[in-house]
Amino acid sequence: MTATVGQIEAQAAVPRDWRRLALYLLLGFSAGLPFYMFNAVLLLRLAKHGVDIVTVGFFAWVALLPTFKFAWAPLLDRYDVPGFGRFWGKRRGWIMLAQLGIFASMAGMALTATDYSLPLTALFATLLAYWTTTLEIAADAWRIELAPTAAEQGPLVAANLWGYRSAMAGSGAAVAIVPAWDWSGAYMTVAVISLLAFPVLAMTRADPQRSGGRWTALTTGTLFSAITLAFTALAVALIGWLLLKALGSVGLDNPDTVKYWVFGIALVPFVALAAAVPWLRKLPPDAPLRRSAAIGPYVDVAWRYGIVVVPMLLFISIYRMGDVMAATFAPVLFNALGYGLAQIGIANGIVFAVASMIGVAFGGWLATRVSMGWALLIGAIVSAISNWVFAWLAYQHPGGEVLFTMQLPGFHFPSWSPATWQAYLWPASVTSGDMKLYFAMAVDQFGHGFEGAVFVVYLSLLVNPRYPAAQYALLSGLAFLIPRLVAGLSGAIQKSIDYDGFFFMAGAMSLAAVIFLPFILRAKPRPDDRSALA
Repeated sequence: MTATVGQIEAQAAVPRDWRRLALYLLLGFSAGLPFYMFNAVLLLRLAKHGVDIVTVGFFAWVALLPTFKFAWAPLLDRYDVPGFGRFWGKRRGWIMLAQLGIFASMAGMALTATDYSLPLTALFATLLAYWTTTLEIAADAWRIELAPTAAEQGPLVAANLWGYRSAMAGSGAAVAIVPAWDWSGAYMTVAVISLLAFPVLAMTRADPQRSGGRWTALTTGTLFSAITLAFTALAVALIGWLLLKALGSVGLDNPDTVKYWVFGIALVPFVALAAAVPWLRKLPPDAPLRRSAAIGPYVDVAWRYGIVVVPMLLFISIYRMGDVMAATFAPVLFNALGYGLAQIGIANGIVFAVASMIGVAFGGWLATRVSMGWALLIGAIVSAISNWVFAWLAYQHPGGEVLFTMQLPGFHFPSWSPATWQAYLWPASVTSGDMKLYFAMAVDQFGHGFEGAVFVVYLSLLVNPRYPAAQYALLSGLAFLIPRLVAGLSGAIQKSIDYDGFFFMAGAMSLAAVIFLPFILRAKPRPDDRSALA
Protein backbone atom coordinates (compact mmCIF):
# COMPACT_ATOMS: atom_id res chain seq x y z
CA MET A 1 0.00 0.00 0.00
CA THR A 2 1.35 3.42 -0.94
CA ALA A 3 1.75 5.74 2.04
CA THR A 4 -0.28 8.92 2.26
CA VAL A 5 1.31 12.31 2.89
CA GLY A 6 0.08 12.18 6.49
CA GLN A 7 1.65 8.77 7.03
CA ILE A 8 4.99 9.92 5.59
CA GLU A 9 5.06 12.92 7.94
CA ALA A 10 3.99 10.85 10.93
CA GLN A 11 6.58 8.15 10.36
CA ALA A 12 9.29 10.79 10.06
CA ALA A 13 8.23 12.64 13.19
CA VAL A 14 8.01 9.70 15.60
CA PRO A 15 10.49 6.80 15.96
CA ARG A 16 9.17 3.25 15.51
CA ASP A 17 10.19 1.84 18.89
CA TRP A 18 9.12 1.82 22.55
CA ARG A 19 8.94 5.63 22.52
CA ARG A 20 5.97 5.43 20.17
CA LEU A 21 4.17 3.19 22.66
CA ALA A 22 5.06 5.56 25.51
CA LEU A 23 3.70 8.46 23.47
CA TYR A 24 0.33 6.75 23.03
CA LEU A 25 0.25 5.71 26.65
CA LEU A 26 0.55 9.43 27.44
CA LEU A 27 -2.06 10.48 24.88
CA GLY A 28 -4.47 7.82 26.13
CA PHE A 29 -4.01 9.14 29.66
CA SER A 30 -4.67 12.71 28.51
CA ALA A 31 -7.92 11.70 26.79
CA GLY A 32 -9.16 9.33 29.48
CA LEU A 33 -8.68 11.56 32.50
CA PRO A 34 -11.52 14.01 31.78
CA PHE A 35 -14.05 11.48 30.45
CA TYR A 36 -15.48 10.31 33.76
CA MET A 37 -15.54 13.88 35.06
CA PHE A 38 -18.34 14.84 32.65
CA ASN A 39 -19.92 11.40 32.72
CA ALA A 40 -20.02 8.89 35.60
CA VAL A 41 -18.43 11.16 38.25
CA LEU A 42 -20.75 14.02 37.31
CA LEU A 43 -23.79 11.75 37.60
CA LEU A 44 -22.61 10.61 41.02
CA ARG A 45 -22.09 14.25 42.04
CA LEU A 46 -25.61 15.18 40.95
CA ALA A 47 -27.07 12.17 42.79
CA LYS A 48 -25.22 13.20 45.96
CA HIS A 49 -26.70 16.68 45.61
CA GLY A 50 -30.21 15.23 45.53
CA VAL A 51 -30.99 15.84 41.86
CA ASP A 52 -33.94 13.74 40.62
CA ILE A 53 -32.87 10.38 39.15
CA VAL A 54 -34.51 11.11 35.76
CA THR A 55 -32.64 14.44 35.49
CA VAL A 56 -29.43 12.68 36.51
CA GLY A 57 -29.97 10.29 33.60
CA PHE A 58 -30.49 13.19 31.19
CA PHE A 59 -27.01 14.49 32.05
CA ALA A 60 -25.65 11.30 30.47
CA TRP A 61 -26.49 12.98 27.16
CA VAL A 62 -23.46 15.23 27.64
CA ALA A 63 -21.44 12.15 26.67
CA LEU A 64 -23.46 12.08 23.43
CA LEU A 65 -21.37 14.95 22.04
CA PRO A 66 -18.41 12.71 21.10
CA THR A 67 -20.69 10.70 18.83
CA PHE A 68 -21.04 13.77 16.60
CA LYS A 69 -17.31 14.40 16.35
CA PHE A 70 -17.48 13.72 12.62
CA ALA A 71 -19.09 17.18 12.36
CA TRP A 72 -15.79 18.94 13.11
CA ALA A 73 -13.24 16.16 12.49
CA PRO A 74 -12.58 17.29 8.86
CA LEU A 75 -11.29 20.58 10.24
CA LEU A 76 -8.55 18.68 12.04
CA ASP A 77 -7.53 16.97 8.78
CA ARG A 78 -7.53 20.21 6.82
CA TYR A 79 -6.26 23.00 9.09
CA ASP A 80 -3.33 23.62 11.43
CA VAL A 81 -3.67 25.35 14.80
CA PRO A 82 -2.04 28.80 14.39
CA GLY A 83 1.16 28.95 16.39
CA PHE A 84 1.33 25.35 17.60
CA GLY A 85 1.08 23.96 14.07
CA ARG A 86 4.09 25.92 12.80
CA PHE A 87 6.48 23.96 15.02
CA TRP A 88 4.73 20.76 16.15
CA GLY A 89 2.62 20.06 13.08
CA LYS A 90 -1.08 19.46 12.58
CA ARG A 91 -1.76 16.55 14.95
CA ARG A 92 0.25 17.70 17.95
CA GLY A 93 -1.02 21.26 17.47
CA TRP A 94 -4.64 20.19 17.84
CA ILE A 95 -3.77 17.95 20.79
CA MET A 96 -2.13 20.86 22.64
CA LEU A 97 -5.08 23.19 21.98
CA ALA A 98 -7.47 20.52 23.22
CA GLN A 99 -5.47 20.01 26.41
CA LEU A 100 -5.78 23.70 27.27
CA GLY A 101 -9.51 23.47 26.58
CA ILE A 102 -9.82 20.47 28.89
CA PHE A 103 -8.08 22.30 31.73
CA ALA A 104 -10.22 25.44 31.36
CA SER A 105 -13.49 23.49 31.15
CA MET A 106 -12.71 21.33 34.17
CA ALA A 107 -11.72 24.42 36.16
CA GLY A 108 -15.16 25.82 35.28
CA MET A 109 -16.78 22.62 36.58
CA ALA A 110 -14.78 23.02 39.79
CA LEU A 111 -16.03 26.58 40.28
CA THR A 112 -19.68 25.50 39.78
CA ALA A 113 -19.47 22.26 41.75
CA THR A 114 -22.39 23.13 44.04
CA ASP A 115 -24.75 22.45 41.09
CA TYR A 116 -27.08 25.24 42.19
CA SER A 117 -27.41 26.17 38.52
CA LEU A 118 -27.85 23.02 36.45
CA PRO A 119 -27.65 24.91 33.11
CA LEU A 120 -24.22 26.24 34.15
CA THR A 121 -23.15 22.75 35.18
CA ALA A 122 -24.30 21.48 31.78
CA LEU A 123 -22.38 24.25 29.96
CA PHE A 124 -18.99 23.41 31.46
CA ALA A 125 -19.63 19.66 31.17
CA THR A 126 -20.43 20.09 27.47
CA LEU A 127 -17.28 22.16 26.91
CA LEU A 128 -15.24 19.48 28.66
CA ALA A 129 -16.81 16.81 26.44
CA TYR A 130 -16.07 18.91 23.33
CA TRP A 131 -12.38 19.45 24.05
CA THR A 132 -11.88 15.88 25.22
CA THR A 133 -13.37 14.66 21.95
CA THR A 134 -11.18 17.02 19.93
CA LEU A 135 -8.13 15.55 21.64
CA GLU A 136 -9.30 12.03 20.77
CA ILE A 137 -9.88 12.94 17.11
CA ALA A 138 -6.35 14.27 16.68
CA ALA A 139 -4.74 11.43 18.62
CA ASP A 140 -6.70 8.73 16.76
CA ALA A 141 -5.79 10.21 13.38
CA TRP A 142 -2.12 10.27 14.28
CA ARG A 143 -2.29 6.68 15.53
CA ILE A 144 -3.78 5.46 12.26
CA GLU A 145 -1.08 7.29 10.31
CA LEU A 146 1.62 5.77 12.50
CA ALA A 147 0.29 2.19 12.37
CA PRO A 148 -1.69 1.33 9.22
CA THR A 149 -1.65 -2.49 9.69
CA ALA A 150 -3.33 -4.81 12.21
CA ALA A 151 0.03 -6.06 13.53
CA GLU A 152 1.12 -2.49 14.31
CA GLN A 153 -2.29 -1.40 15.58
CA GLY A 154 -2.57 -4.09 18.29
CA PRO A 155 0.32 -2.92 20.54
CA LEU A 156 -0.37 0.75 19.87
CA VAL A 157 -4.08 0.37 20.69
CA ALA A 158 -3.21 -1.54 23.86
CA ALA A 159 -0.80 1.20 24.98
CA ASN A 160 -3.37 3.88 24.18
CA LEU A 161 -6.14 2.08 26.06
CA TRP A 162 -3.88 1.35 29.04
CA GLY A 163 -3.30 5.06 29.35
CA TYR A 164 -6.94 5.88 28.71
CA ARG A 165 -8.42 3.43 31.17
CA SER A 166 -5.84 4.05 33.88
CA ALA A 167 -6.67 7.75 33.60
CA MET A 168 -10.39 6.98 33.82
CA ALA A 169 -9.60 5.00 36.96
CA GLY A 170 -7.70 7.97 38.36
CA SER A 171 -10.58 10.36 37.74
CA GLY A 172 -13.05 7.80 39.15
CA ALA A 173 -10.91 7.50 42.27
CA ALA A 174 -10.99 11.29 42.70
CA VAL A 175 -14.34 10.94 44.48
CA ALA A 176 -12.39 9.63 47.48
CA ILE A 177 -10.99 13.12 48.18
CA VAL A 178 -14.41 14.78 48.06
CA PRO A 179 -14.98 14.49 51.86
CA ALA A 180 -11.71 16.37 52.42
CA TRP A 181 -11.64 18.89 49.59
CA ASP A 182 -15.26 18.92 48.36
CA TRP A 183 -16.23 18.42 44.74
CA SER A 184 -14.45 21.64 43.75
CA GLY A 185 -11.15 20.34 45.06
CA ALA A 186 -11.61 16.99 43.35
CA TYR A 187 -12.33 18.59 39.97
CA MET A 188 -9.49 21.11 40.29
CA THR A 189 -7.04 18.36 41.20
CA VAL A 190 -7.96 16.39 38.09
CA ALA A 191 -7.81 19.60 36.00
CA VAL A 192 -4.20 20.22 37.05
CA ILE A 193 -3.19 16.61 36.39
CA SER A 194 -4.88 16.74 32.97
CA LEU A 195 -2.52 19.55 31.96
CA LEU A 196 0.69 17.67 32.79
CA ALA A 197 0.97 16.20 29.29
CA PHE A 198 1.04 19.68 27.74
CA PRO A 199 4.64 20.56 28.74
CA VAL A 200 5.76 17.08 27.72
CA LEU A 201 4.44 17.61 24.19
CA ALA A 202 5.79 21.17 24.16
CA MET A 203 9.30 19.79 24.63
CA THR A 204 9.06 17.23 21.82
CA ARG A 205 11.03 17.82 18.63
CA ALA A 206 9.76 19.83 15.70
CA ASP A 207 7.78 18.31 12.87
CA PRO A 208 10.27 17.74 10.03
CA GLN A 209 7.91 19.34 7.52
CA ARG A 210 7.52 22.58 9.49
CA SER A 211 9.64 25.62 10.30
CA GLY A 212 9.59 28.14 13.12
CA GLY A 213 10.93 28.63 16.62
CA ARG A 214 9.66 26.63 19.59
CA TRP A 215 9.02 29.54 21.94
CA THR A 216 7.45 31.75 19.30
CA ALA A 217 5.12 28.90 18.35
CA LEU A 218 4.27 28.25 22.00
CA THR A 219 3.47 31.92 22.73
CA THR A 220 1.43 32.44 19.57
CA GLY A 221 -0.38 29.12 19.99
CA THR A 222 -1.29 29.84 23.62
CA LEU A 223 -2.70 33.27 22.71
CA PHE A 224 -4.75 31.81 19.86
CA SER A 225 -5.96 29.05 22.19
CA ALA A 226 -7.24 31.57 24.77
CA ILE A 227 -9.27 33.36 22.09
CA THR A 228 -10.59 30.07 20.75
CA LEU A 229 -11.64 28.84 24.20
CA ALA A 230 -13.58 32.04 24.91
CA PHE A 231 -15.32 31.96 21.53
CA THR A 232 -16.20 28.28 21.92
CA ALA A 233 -17.71 28.88 25.38
CA LEU A 234 -19.92 31.66 24.05
CA ALA A 235 -20.98 29.58 21.05
CA VAL A 236 -21.87 26.53 23.16
CA ALA A 237 -23.83 28.69 25.63
CA LEU A 238 -25.85 30.23 22.79
CA ILE A 239 -26.48 26.90 21.07
CA GLY A 240 -27.48 25.30 24.38
CA TRP A 241 -29.94 28.10 25.16
CA LEU A 242 -31.54 27.86 21.71
CA LEU A 243 -31.70 24.07 21.94
CA LEU A 244 -33.41 24.10 25.33
CA LYS A 245 -35.95 26.61 24.03
CA ALA A 246 -36.64 24.47 20.96
CA LEU A 247 -36.99 21.25 22.95
CA GLY A 248 -39.41 22.84 25.37
CA SER A 249 -41.55 24.20 22.54
CA VAL A 250 -42.18 20.70 21.12
CA GLY A 251 -42.82 19.01 24.45
CA LEU A 252 -39.45 17.31 24.87
CA ASP A 253 -39.22 18.46 28.46
CA ASN A 254 -41.59 15.54 29.21
CA PRO A 255 -39.63 12.31 29.85
CA ASP A 256 -42.38 10.12 28.38
CA THR A 257 -42.30 12.08 25.12
CA VAL A 258 -38.49 12.00 25.02
CA LYS A 259 -38.43 8.18 24.86
CA TYR A 260 -40.16 8.09 21.48
CA TRP A 261 -38.01 10.88 20.02
CA VAL A 262 -34.81 9.17 21.17
CA PHE A 263 -35.53 5.90 19.39
CA GLY A 264 -36.79 7.73 16.31
CA ILE A 265 -33.63 9.87 16.09
CA ALA A 266 -31.46 6.77 16.50
CA LEU A 267 -32.97 5.17 13.38
CA VAL A 268 -32.77 8.21 11.09
CA PRO A 269 -29.07 7.90 10.04
CA PHE A 270 -29.48 4.25 9.04
CA VAL A 271 -32.69 4.75 7.05
CA ALA A 272 -31.17 7.72 5.21
CA LEU A 273 -27.94 5.84 4.52
CA ALA A 274 -29.74 2.78 3.15
CA ALA A 275 -31.62 5.03 0.72
CA ALA A 276 -28.50 6.92 -0.39
CA VAL A 277 -25.95 4.08 -0.77
CA PRO A 278 -27.01 2.86 -4.27
CA TRP A 279 -26.59 6.40 -5.62
CA LEU A 280 -23.36 7.15 -3.72
CA ARG A 281 -21.86 3.89 -4.93
CA LYS A 282 -22.02 5.11 -8.54
CA LEU A 283 -20.25 8.44 -8.02
CA PRO A 284 -17.11 8.91 -10.15
CA PRO A 285 -13.78 10.03 -8.63
CA ASP A 286 -14.29 13.66 -9.66
CA ALA A 287 -17.82 13.95 -8.26
CA PRO A 288 -18.15 17.05 -6.03
CA LEU A 289 -19.48 14.99 -3.11
CA ARG A 290 -16.42 12.74 -3.17
CA ARG A 291 -13.98 15.65 -3.52
CA SER A 292 -15.62 17.76 -0.80
CA ALA A 293 -13.37 18.37 2.21
CA ALA A 294 -16.42 18.53 4.48
CA ILE A 295 -18.37 15.40 3.50
CA GLY A 296 -16.09 13.58 1.07
CA PRO A 297 -14.53 11.38 3.80
CA TYR A 298 -17.99 10.16 4.86
CA VAL A 299 -19.23 9.58 1.32
CA ASP A 300 -16.07 7.52 0.83
CA VAL A 301 -17.18 5.03 3.50
CA ALA A 302 -20.42 4.29 1.63
CA TRP A 303 -18.63 4.27 -1.75
CA ARG A 304 -16.03 1.73 -0.56
CA TYR A 305 -18.36 -0.71 1.24
CA GLY A 306 -21.68 -0.38 -0.60
CA ILE A 307 -24.96 -1.55 0.91
CA VAL A 308 -23.16 -3.73 3.47
CA VAL A 309 -22.24 -0.46 5.18
CA VAL A 310 -25.74 -0.42 6.74
CA PRO A 311 -25.43 -3.67 8.78
CA MET A 312 -21.78 -2.77 9.42
CA LEU A 313 -22.75 0.55 11.01
CA LEU A 314 -25.65 -1.08 12.89
CA PHE A 315 -23.17 -3.56 14.34
CA ILE A 316 -20.81 -0.74 15.30
CA SER A 317 -23.68 1.17 16.92
CA ILE A 318 -24.88 -1.72 19.07
CA TYR A 319 -21.65 -3.53 19.98
CA ARG A 320 -20.71 -1.26 22.91
CA MET A 321 -24.25 -0.41 24.04
CA GLY A 322 -24.24 -2.62 27.13
CA ASP A 323 -20.87 -1.25 28.25
CA VAL A 324 -22.00 2.35 27.92
CA MET A 325 -25.23 1.73 29.84
CA ALA A 326 -23.41 -0.09 32.65
CA ALA A 327 -20.52 2.36 32.94
CA THR A 328 -22.85 5.36 33.00
CA PHE A 329 -25.12 4.14 35.79
CA ALA A 330 -22.85 1.92 37.90
CA PRO A 331 -21.76 4.75 40.28
CA VAL A 332 -25.42 5.69 40.78
CA LEU A 333 -26.11 2.04 41.74
CA PHE A 334 -23.21 2.08 44.22
CA ASN A 335 -24.60 5.24 45.81
CA ALA A 336 -28.12 3.79 45.99
CA LEU A 337 -26.83 0.62 47.69
CA GLY A 338 -25.20 2.77 50.38
CA TYR A 339 -21.52 2.45 49.59
CA GLY A 340 -19.39 5.37 50.79
CA LEU A 341 -17.17 7.56 48.64
CA ALA A 342 -14.05 5.77 49.92
CA GLN A 343 -15.34 2.39 48.72
CA ILE A 344 -16.55 3.86 45.42
CA GLY A 345 -13.17 5.57 44.98
CA ILE A 346 -11.30 2.27 45.41
CA ALA A 347 -13.66 0.49 43.02
CA ASN A 348 -13.37 3.27 40.41
CA GLY A 349 -9.64 3.64 41.01
CA ILE A 350 -7.39 0.72 41.90
CA VAL A 351 -9.81 -2.06 40.93
CA PHE A 352 -10.85 -0.28 37.73
CA ALA A 353 -7.25 0.35 36.63
CA VAL A 354 -5.87 -3.13 37.26
CA ALA A 355 -8.84 -5.07 35.85
CA SER A 356 -9.31 -2.89 32.77
CA MET A 357 -5.63 -2.92 31.83
CA ILE A 358 -5.55 -6.71 32.09
CA GLY A 359 -8.65 -6.81 29.89
CA VAL A 360 -7.07 -4.45 27.36
CA ALA A 361 -3.91 -6.56 27.23
CA PHE A 362 -5.87 -9.76 26.59
CA GLY A 363 -8.11 -8.06 24.03
CA GLY A 364 -5.20 -6.49 22.14
CA TRP A 365 -3.36 -9.83 22.17
CA LEU A 366 -6.42 -11.75 20.94
CA ALA A 367 -7.01 -9.29 18.08
CA THR A 368 -3.58 -10.16 16.67
CA ARG A 369 -3.87 -13.95 17.19
CA VAL A 370 -7.30 -14.96 15.90
CA SER A 371 -9.60 -13.83 13.11
CA MET A 372 -11.46 -10.59 13.71
CA GLY A 373 -14.80 -12.43 13.68
CA TRP A 374 -13.82 -14.70 16.56
CA ALA A 375 -12.30 -11.78 18.46
CA LEU A 376 -15.50 -9.73 18.14
CA LEU A 377 -17.69 -12.69 19.16
CA ILE A 378 -15.62 -13.46 22.26
CA GLY A 379 -15.59 -9.77 23.14
CA ALA A 380 -19.39 -9.59 23.02
CA ILE A 381 -19.77 -12.62 25.31
CA VAL A 382 -17.24 -11.32 27.82
CA SER A 383 -18.94 -7.92 27.80
CA ALA A 384 -22.39 -9.42 28.48
CA ILE A 385 -21.06 -11.29 31.51
CA SER A 386 -19.36 -8.14 32.76
CA ASN A 387 -22.67 -6.22 32.65
CA TRP A 388 -24.73 -8.97 34.29
CA VAL A 389 -22.44 -8.94 37.32
CA PHE A 390 -24.03 -5.61 38.35
CA ALA A 391 -27.48 -7.21 38.27
CA TRP A 392 -26.10 -9.62 40.88
CA LEU A 393 -24.57 -6.75 42.86
CA ALA A 394 -27.97 -5.01 42.98
CA TYR A 395 -29.09 -7.70 45.47
CA GLN A 396 -25.99 -7.28 47.68
CA HIS A 397 -25.44 -4.80 50.48
CA PRO A 398 -22.44 -2.97 51.94
CA GLY A 399 -21.20 -3.91 55.36
CA GLY A 400 -21.19 -7.48 56.56
CA GLU A 401 -18.37 -9.36 58.20
CA VAL A 402 -15.05 -7.54 58.59
CA LEU A 403 -12.49 -9.53 56.60
CA PHE A 404 -9.37 -7.52 57.43
CA THR A 405 -8.23 -4.08 58.52
CA MET A 406 -5.76 -1.72 56.87
CA GLN A 407 -3.62 1.06 58.26
CA LEU A 408 -1.70 3.60 56.26
CA PRO A 409 2.00 4.04 57.12
CA GLY A 410 2.96 6.63 59.70
CA PHE A 411 3.56 9.72 57.61
CA HIS A 412 2.42 13.31 58.03
CA PHE A 413 1.37 15.75 55.33
CA PRO A 414 0.97 19.34 56.49
CA SER A 415 -0.94 18.92 59.74
CA TRP A 416 -2.79 15.78 58.71
CA SER A 417 -2.23 12.57 60.65
CA PRO A 418 -2.36 9.10 59.08
CA ALA A 419 -5.76 8.61 60.72
CA THR A 420 -7.08 11.69 58.92
CA TRP A 421 -5.86 10.43 55.56
CA GLN A 422 -7.27 6.99 56.37
CA ALA A 423 -10.70 8.46 57.09
CA TYR A 424 -10.85 10.21 53.73
CA LEU A 425 -8.94 8.03 51.31
CA TRP A 426 -9.06 4.45 52.51
CA PRO A 427 -11.54 2.50 54.68
CA ALA A 428 -10.08 1.30 57.98
CA SER A 429 -11.61 -2.13 57.43
CA VAL A 430 -12.79 -4.15 54.44
CA THR A 431 -16.04 -6.05 54.79
CA SER A 432 -17.55 -8.85 52.77
CA GLY A 433 -19.91 -6.28 51.24
CA ASP A 434 -16.95 -4.18 50.09
CA MET A 435 -15.36 -7.21 48.46
CA LYS A 436 -18.55 -7.89 46.51
CA LEU A 437 -18.34 -4.36 45.12
CA TYR A 438 -14.67 -4.77 44.18
CA PHE A 439 -15.31 -8.18 42.61
CA ALA A 440 -18.17 -6.82 40.50
CA MET A 441 -16.08 -3.86 39.34
CA ALA A 442 -13.14 -6.14 38.48
CA VAL A 443 -15.31 -8.42 36.33
CA ASP A 444 -16.99 -5.43 34.69
CA GLN A 445 -13.80 -3.58 33.82
CA PHE A 446 -11.98 -6.67 32.56
CA GLY A 447 -14.86 -7.21 30.14
CA HIS A 448 -15.00 -3.57 29.05
CA GLY A 449 -11.25 -3.41 28.50
CA PHE A 450 -11.19 -6.69 26.59
CA GLU A 451 -14.06 -5.81 24.29
CA GLY A 452 -12.84 -2.23 23.85
CA ALA A 453 -9.37 -3.27 22.64
CA VAL A 454 -10.81 -5.68 20.05
CA PHE A 455 -13.30 -3.05 18.90
CA VAL A 456 -10.71 -0.28 18.41
CA VAL A 457 -8.57 -2.55 16.24
CA TYR A 458 -11.64 -3.47 14.17
CA LEU A 459 -12.65 0.17 13.63
CA SER A 460 -9.11 1.20 12.74
CA LEU A 461 -8.93 -1.41 9.99
CA LEU A 462 -12.11 -0.07 8.37
CA VAL A 463 -10.62 3.38 7.85
CA ASN A 464 -9.28 4.66 4.52
CA PRO A 465 -5.75 5.98 5.32
CA ARG A 466 -6.55 8.99 3.14
CA TYR A 467 -9.03 10.28 5.79
CA PRO A 468 -7.88 8.91 9.16
CA ALA A 469 -9.27 11.66 11.40
CA ALA A 470 -12.64 12.10 9.71
CA GLN A 471 -13.48 8.44 9.09
CA TYR A 472 -12.35 7.18 12.47
CA ALA A 473 -14.35 10.02 14.04
CA LEU A 474 -17.42 8.92 12.06
CA LEU A 475 -17.10 5.24 12.94
CA SER A 476 -16.19 5.70 16.60
CA GLY A 477 -18.86 8.39 16.91
CA LEU A 478 -21.59 6.16 15.50
CA ALA A 479 -20.38 3.42 17.83
CA PHE A 480 -21.73 5.44 20.73
CA LEU A 481 -24.67 7.27 19.15
CA ILE A 482 -27.42 4.80 20.07
CA PRO A 483 -25.80 3.72 23.37
CA ARG A 484 -25.50 7.29 24.65
CA LEU A 485 -28.94 8.27 23.38
CA VAL A 486 -30.40 5.38 25.37
CA ALA A 487 -28.10 6.09 28.33
CA GLY A 488 -29.80 9.45 28.74
CA LEU A 489 -32.96 7.52 29.58
CA SER A 490 -31.16 5.49 32.26
CA GLY A 491 -33.02 7.18 35.09
CA ALA A 492 -36.41 6.64 33.48
CA ILE A 493 -35.56 3.00 32.65
CA GLN A 494 -34.35 2.33 36.19
CA LYS A 495 -37.62 3.65 37.59
CA SER A 496 -39.50 1.13 35.43
CA ILE A 497 -37.42 -2.04 35.85
CA ASP A 498 -35.18 -1.28 38.86
CA TYR A 499 -31.42 -1.74 38.95
CA ASP A 500 -31.35 -5.52 38.42
CA GLY A 501 -33.53 -5.31 35.32
CA PHE A 502 -31.47 -2.39 34.03
CA PHE A 503 -28.19 -4.33 34.11
CA PHE A 504 -29.76 -7.56 32.79
CA MET A 505 -30.94 -5.47 29.84
CA ALA A 506 -27.44 -3.98 29.40
CA GLY A 507 -25.91 -7.47 29.14
CA ALA A 508 -28.50 -8.58 26.60
CA MET A 509 -27.69 -5.51 24.49
CA SER A 510 -24.02 -6.54 24.39
CA LEU A 511 -24.98 -9.87 22.81
CA ALA A 512 -27.50 -8.42 20.37
CA ALA A 513 -24.79 -7.15 18.00
CA VAL A 514 -23.66 -10.72 17.28
CA ILE A 515 -26.51 -11.18 14.79
CA PHE A 516 -24.74 -8.79 12.41
CA LEU A 517 -21.41 -10.68 12.39
CA PRO A 518 -22.21 -12.85 9.34
CA PHE A 519 -22.83 -9.67 7.32
CA ILE A 520 -19.89 -7.54 8.42
CA LEU A 521 -17.30 -10.29 8.10
CA ARG A 522 -17.97 -10.37 4.35
CA ALA A 523 -17.51 -6.61 4.01
CA LYS A 524 -14.54 -5.93 1.71
CA PRO A 525 -13.75 -2.35 0.66
CA ARG A 526 -13.33 -1.37 -2.97
CA PRO A 527 -9.82 -0.27 -3.97
CA ASP A 528 -9.45 3.51 -4.01
CA ASP A 529 -9.86 4.76 -7.60
CA ARG A 530 -7.77 7.90 -7.05
CA SER A 531 -4.04 8.47 -6.71
CA ALA A 532 -2.93 7.92 -3.08
CA LEU A 533 -1.22 11.32 -3.03
CA ALA A 534 -3.96 13.29 -4.80
